[in-house]
Amino acid sequence: MGEMTPAEILYKYWNYSSFRPMQEEMIRHVLAGMDTLAILPTGGGKSVCFQVPALMNPGLCIVITPLIALMKDQVGNLEKRGISTLFIHSGMSFGHVKKTFEKALSGDYKFLYVSPERLETGLFREYIPYLKVNLIAVDEAHCISQWGYDFRPSYLRIGNLRGYLKDVPVIALTASATTDVQKDICNKLNLCEGFQVYSQPYIREALSYSVFDPPSKENKLIEILKKVPGSAIVYCKSRKRTKDVSKLLSSHHISSGFYHAGLTADERRQRQDDWIGNRIRVICCTNAFGMGIDKPDVRVVVHFDMPEALEYYYQEAGRAGRDGKKAYAVLLYNQSEISDLKSLVAVRYPEIKEIRTVFAAICHYLGLAANKGKDLSFDFEIGDFLEKFKLNPLLVSSVIKILEQEGYFVLSDSFFNQSTVEFFATKQTLYEFESKYPEFSPVIKGLLRSYDGIFDQRCPVDEFTLARFLRMDKEKVKSDLLELNRRKIIDYIPRSEIPKLLFLTNRPEVTDLVVDAKNISERKKAYEARLEAMIQFTIQKDVCRSIFINSYFGGGEVNPCGICDVCLNKNRSPVSTNNIDTVTSVIRMNGGIQMDQLKQMSKIPLPDLLQIVEYLKDEKVLETDLQGKIKMK
Repeated sequence: MGEMTPAEILYKYWNYSSFRPMQEEMIRHVLAGMDTLAILPTGGGKSVCFQVPALMNPGLCIVITPLIALMKDQVGNLEKRGISTLFIHSGMSFGHVKKTFEKALSGDYKFLYVSPERLETGLFREYIPYLKVNLIAVDEAHCISQWGYDFRPSYLRIGNLRGYLKDVPVIALTASATTDVQKDICNKLNLCEGFQVYSQPYIREALSYSVFDPPSKENKLIEILKKVPGSAIVYCKSRKRTKDVSKLLSSHHISSGFYHAGLTADERRQRQDDWIGNRIRVICCTNAFGMGIDKPDVRVVVHFDMPEALEYYYQEAGRAGRDGKKAYAVLLYNQSEISDLKSLVAVRYPEIKEIRTVFAAICHYLGLAANKGKDLSFDFEIGDFLEKFKLNPLLVSSVIKILEQEGYFVLSDSFFNQSTVEFFATKQTLYEFESKYPEFSPVIKGLLRSYDGIFDQRCPVDEFTLARFLRMDKEKVKSDLLELNRRKIIDYIPRSEIPKLLFLTNRPEVTDLVVDAKNISERKKAYEARLEAMIQFTIQKDVCRSIFINSYFGGGEVNPCGICDVCLNKNRSPVSTNNIDTVTSVIRMNGGIQMDQLKQMSKIPLPDLLQIVEYLKDEKVLETDLQGKIKMK
């Protein structure tokens, strides 16, 4: 592989004939053994920037990523391209992790994906000196910064990794980072002298941003989806809201489904597949949806509720129009949401007394005694926990985040784990078994044909995909796998639907639980600043939306986009004062009127009339009621 050029590697494995802007420059910098920080937009091809140089050099690339869903997605994509890849995360057993390290030592693998909390375990330190590592790639690198929007203390351990791998270059990658967060990433990762930061302006030329404060969000959403054809995402703040909005759209003959982390793995997979395959047009979801999903033809992303930070908004809105064609990002809000968001500060950063109360409840739920638990992993069913202890879900979520950030434990997204299969039987035993029990032959052959190398090593499998391949009922496939497991033909571990809580230290007495008050206070201030920026982006009407986003992230000078709601309002031709007076007097006289009647009575041409009505709506003079009548506000 080492003698091929970057362009040849790109074509061989990805079938692309050329790189995107800056990709090749970054790859050359990495190949020169230099450290790199790459800030590329969502869907901007970040993974190619470390995968290509890793394939060009002998040895193994260690990739650190926080989300099992993302890990699984990238590992699957590499395996499809015939690139041998391994992964280790917090939901795996000690034995499974050890086997994975032993495979990594064989030298037959090019990538080892690792969740950050695994970096400081004794097992990792035991094996790391013997691995021939050619590159360390840090995905979602903003997680290392305390001033970022998704700080994870386990990322701080990456700096220590350099102590074991002194001459190995590091490439850190993220979709968004403010100037302060960029500096923090470079410092915390101990990037070596000569490191380079590569970033592009935070501009998506074909993406039009708009913000509306409509009388009815529901009516506005339906209006948007009827105006803009094609695939759509609607982001909602709660699981219940996803279901309600999906039901509303279906009642208006707009095909939709809902998606959130509370659904079973099979339900999530089915809905995701239906949306990607365009069997449903709209997916109504929480922010659990979208990571690692590559669907370039999304025409509109609607935020039905205000996010808590521009970082979230930019990433989620950026899932529209990745094919480079015109697309729309629409944010719907109302005034009450702004005060609701501000009130979140107290819940996101509770007092130490509340933190201790939640911590005591968690330990009681897990049956974990004081001074025990280090490196132990527990099933943690949050829904069951909340029901038993009657605690505020948002408070619990905030306390878990704080205790993760203080280094007590980490809550993994294990519900994204795949099932795994390893063959116990020899080829001879398997032949004899199939001859004696032919009813199991379809599933056995299906496994061997669908998953390369499964006879020699443990492989992640998907029962839904296997059932579809075999044209069998999924439950029948599962029961056959369980029976083959019982008969010791395979070792089948079904996917866990329950997240895991991995303790990084022994559990302290509740009264001895301490948190760094100064650090938490600083993080609280950073959160308040992010919240305020999100509010200002939403309510302001003077600055081009793209310029506002680009300026927030420190992206340098850019021109107005010309296609967001702010730019379009500025570019409108002046509206005749006489026509405005005519329209408002007709509406006042009738107390509410349909557009066709307004045209008839005002005698104003329809294009001009539409412009006047939109202008007066923006100025909060007019509004449209649930019956579609235009009236004074």
